[in-house]
Amino acid sequence: MPFAVRLALLWLIFTLGVALTAEWVSPYSYTALDLRHRLEPPVFFGGEWTHPLGTDELGRDVLSRLIFSIRTSLLIAFGATLIGAVFGTAMGLLAAWLRGVVEQAVMALVDVSASLPFLVLALAVLAFLGNSMTIFIILLGFHAWERYARIARGLAISARAQGYASAVWQLGASPWRIYGRHVLPNIASTLIVSMTLAFPEVILLESGLSFLGLGVQPPATSLGNMVGYGREYLTSAPWILLAPAAVIVLTTLAVSLLGDWLRDRLDPTLG
Repeated sequence: MPFAVRLALLWLIFTLGVALTAEWVSPYSYTALDLRHRLEPPVFFGGEWTHPLGTDELGRDVLSRLIFSIRTSLLIAFGATLIGAVFGTAMGLLAAWLRGVVEQAVMALVDVSASLPFLVLALAVLAFLGNSMTIFIILLGFHAWERYARIARGLAISARAQGYASAVWQLGASPWRIYGRHVLPNIASTLIVSMTLAFPEVILLESGLSFLGLGVQPPATSLGNMVGYGREYLTSAPWILLAPAAVIVLTTLAVSLLGDWLRDRLDPTLG
């Protein structure tokens, strides 16, 4: 395993550990206010160790909010990416299996979904249905699902043309076994790479929606939520924004590096 991939894996394990143990490792409650110590700088800006990453405009500890934001953002990003991958791949395999009218209907739905600006659609859905964490994750899960559908359909049709799927079919295997045991493992590497591309997109989309007030709602917090609020204090208290922005960059980079390595390991066509 390359050194960069090891670092990426360690970072992801660390962030997952932080997310799972947020209540125990957080020095303060992420909603605790202390107006007497508002906008205190972090230790590397001359601050005190009582607030290692400083405080925000309401005196809340930035480190504590960052820890709980990591939990929320990872839950949203991984949940939405998984929903999009499962739904899109299932629709693509369904189109490749049944062909005909079903394939035309699926591809028409793919074209419609790809032509709609997702941010505008998300704003309409959240304004109409209201916002909750479940609705928010499911909504983001349908971001770029058409990407998986196109890839899964094209690769499944190509796999059937190669002959091994037809051979298994002639042996009497069911469609579930053909696509689940033979076709899907052969196209998994490409889908994994697509997931690593979608993961940072979901984080950035969550950031944009949170900035517009339609994402994660107070008192809950997320990395995008912190970046949105920190933007107003970029010149006077940049540490509010820099800490979550750094976590977003490092996490997306780690997922991309790990995804590329998994693609190289799983793709049988790569030496």
